[in-house]
Amino acid sequence: MNDFLPISRKDMQDYGWDQCDFVYVIADAYVDHPSFGPAIISRVLQAHGYRVGIISQPDWKNPNSINILGEPRLGFLISGGNMDPMVNHYSVTKHRRKFDAFTPGGVMGKRPDYASVVYSNLIRRSWPKKPIIIGGIEASLRRMAHYDYWSDSFKRSILLDSQADLVLYGMGEKSIVEVADALNSGLLAEELTFLRGTVYKTKHLDDIPDYLLLPSYDKMSSNKKAYAESFAVQSQNTDPFTAKVLVEPYGEHEYVVQNPPSYPLTQMEMDDVYDLPYTRTYHPSYEKLGGVSAIEEIKFSLTSCRGCFGACSFCALTFHQGRIIQSRSHESILKEAEILIRDPDFKGYIHDVGGPTANFRAPACEKQMEKGVCKNRQCLFPTPCKNLVADHSDYVELLRKLRALPGVKKVFVRSGIRFDYLLCDKDDTFFRELVQHHISGQLKVAPEHISDRVLKLMGKPNNAVYRRFLEKYAALNRRYNKNQYVVPYLMSSHPGSTLEDAIALAEYLRDTHASPEQVQDFYPTPSTVSTVMYYTGYDPRTMQKVYVATDPHEKAMQRALIQYRNPKNFHLVHEALKAAHREDLIGSGPKCLVRDKMPKEFRNAPAPRPPKKKDTRTPSGTARGAAPQKKTPPAAKPTKRSSSKPTSRRGR
Repeated sequence: MNDFLPISRKDMQDYGWDQCDFVYVIADAYVDHPSFGPAIISRVLQAHGYRVGIISQPDWKNPNSINILGEPRLGFLISGGNMDPMVNHYSVTKHRRKFDAFTPGGVMGKRPDYASVVYSNLIRRSWPKKPIIIGGIEASLRRMAHYDYWSDSFKRSILLDSQADLVLYGMGEKSIVEVADALNSGLLAEELTFLRGTVYKTKHLDDIPDYLLLPSYDKMSSNKKAYAESFAVQSQNTDPFTAKVLVEPYGEHEYVVQNPPSYPLTQMEMDDVYDLPYTRTYHPSYEKLGGVSAIEEIKFSLTSCRGCFGACSFCALTFHQGRIIQSRSHESILKEAEILIRDPDFKGYIHDVGGPTANFRAPACEKQMEKGVCKNRQCLFPTPCKNLVADHSDYVELLRKLRALPGVKKVFVRSGIRFDYLLCDKDDTFFRELVQHHISGQLKVAPEHISDRVLKLMGKPNNAVYRRFLEKYAALNRRYNKNQYVVPYLMSSHPGSTLEDAIALAEYLRDTHASPEQVQDFYPTPSTVSTVMYYTGYDPRTMQKVYVATDPHEKAMQRALIQYRNPKNFHLVHEALKAAHREDLIGSGPKCLVRDKMPKEFRNAPAPRPPKKKDTRTPSGTARGAAPQKKTPPAAKPTKRSSSKPTSRRGR
């Protein structure tokens, strides 16, 4: 049955229900598509015989808004949305965004800040004894004590502030069914202490036989280094095969306990998830409101994998999806592609075939699905592991099959590739076919910076690797008579980046004739290595001190240097070069970034908006995308997507 799940009492009557088993409160519009977490969780529960009703974006100022479906038999589920509500609401400079891609008509303000906490407390007022389970990206990445950039404070586990019974972290298909079955069997919510992929609270530790005790919340609140040390332990316990139970004390007799992660889905299990009867669009009630624009980016895209062993410092994928790659079968993906082809809006173009990283289709090495990932060794950083299996043959075969489908004109790869992994493959078939068939004028890659010192802190390969990739990419474009560009994601003000590093990046852009149209600062979001560096000043992997640009004005200068050609940035670039004693780059010479004085034709250009105040902390980010100028040579054109509109693109 390809019908939407009930959103009203009338819908429940149409289904013949007098009560839901679960009422699912979500901060996004109701979009029944497998790129949206609540759609997957609700359809998985439905497939296991449970009745799920949806309450989308309730009025959090009105307690009755969460009662419209009545009391659920087993409990309430809560999701803060496809992205953290604070990222959804605020740019890296903490200015309120004007557009919400996950709300009908793009209207901003239909969800509260810290949505999971607000919704859960709202439910608790009406249903004090009913089980509440929170999940999704917001809860997953805030499951333990964490630094919150927007309030510039060190927050407790979201489990405590929300008054929920459980946090389901990571990809919750397995854990949500186990929770549902346990509640359905008659167990109380407080008895669900044994399930993988969950976080619970307890007053005693007598029944936990083997656990690691983290520093207490009080200690971490007063000692940032203790938080960095705690995060290092957490980072080493994200693998389902080797992770220990983690215990975080709060006061004398309260503990937050994190069980090990759920095991990764097998290919058959993942196929089953994506074969469920999604309607693949937003609820029809939104049509008169203008629809939900987030669907546009993924409507004709195919998810082939999840997880990422790239482990970039600024990315939370390690904490959410994990480092073990899980992939769908060709048959499952082709079946979904045929559904896309039958859509009346399909024009012959599959927009993407990928995941967090498009060219990851299998675990990094053969042992990972049985023994897990290495605790103290990354697969690609600082250099590729000797056990890494770099093989694109399965991905090549999949793309060929998709290209051959009747009605398909072009299959694009847009979700980003790891160029260092690509270069590890001794067989360049995929690289050649990528250039020949799967690029829509520009290829997204993520060098992030050119300073090797900054790249090391980012967990990225040395700049020489990126240059080697560009050379081969340009050579292949020449061989096949293509005029295609690279869109490199660049980041300013990442921990470790100084004005000198920003200037070096500007010089690189000058020498490669690149003009990024938009720039993104590092954005400190919960549960990333980079955010811990930003907040504590320590690299949790080494416990060495790290320089962090915390002055908004310095951050503005670093950002302006990447767009030094923009007349609006003249004064900031001029000031930055003087502050760094790089007056050699001021003047009219071929290597100079700015003139001694602003040219007359630019003097009426508006000055950049100054920071509101001197925050003790600063912004940053990883929003991506944009279009290159046409005259730039292939493999030399960086651009960025505006940070004003967050997207649903799967991260790296």
